[in-house]
Amino acid sequence: MEVRNALVTGANRGLGAAIADALAGQGIRVWRGVRDGVRTAHDVRLDVRDADSVTAAVRHILDEDGRVDILVNNAGVTDGRQAPATADLEVAARVWDTNVLGAWRCAQAVLPGMRAAGYGRIVNVSSTLGSLGLMDRPSEPAYRVSKAALNALTRVLAAELTGTGVLVNAASPGWVRTDMSPSATRGPAEGADTPVWLATLPDDGPTGGFFRDREPLAW
Repeated sequence: MEVRNALVTGANRGLGAAIADALAGQGIRVWRGVRDGVRTAHDVRLDVRDADSVTAAVRHILDEDGRVDILVNNAGVTDGRQAPATADLEVAARVWDTNVLGAWRCAQAVLPGMRAAGYGRIVNVSSTLGSLGLMDRPSEPAYRVSKAALNALTRVLAAELTGTGVLVNAASPGWVRTDMSPSATRGPAEGADTPVWLATLPDDGPTGGFFRDREPLAW
């Protein structure tokens, strides 16, 4: 059986590490994108805010393994306890650059190879906080706006890639214990389930969707 290759961004700890571990447990060769602290041969230095870093990371994987079959855009940051009317827009710009443009950069870097192979899975780790249908509180405004935009990116990429064999979906992992949300009740392994499911969809699986607990979630 052909071994697939995956790149998981923000994979040094928390949810990203759990996603990487779960994919590896299915026999997938996983490259863990980390900003610093490279520890193993399959850690690759990757700052999603830096186009040169993204290009170099993907080129390294291609040189080593020849392809990237799966991309999980997990790297993300929040703006914490801001309010939209008084938010520091420089902070908001950093959140946007990581959560939206970072995912976009990584997708652009891997898509030529996926198109050529006629196979690819791109999973954008979004959030219930990015659902417009559920956006009834002002907390973490830059994070919420960025995740709504990431959902839109999921839709337009999926529309462009229809019929190519590349499936693009967004996942809410739920409220997962991470450095951003240490008091959350859901463990990283449970949060990883839906992203991993989307990363390993069969060829007739959904594309352009937003899912939580493997069920469609309101945009």
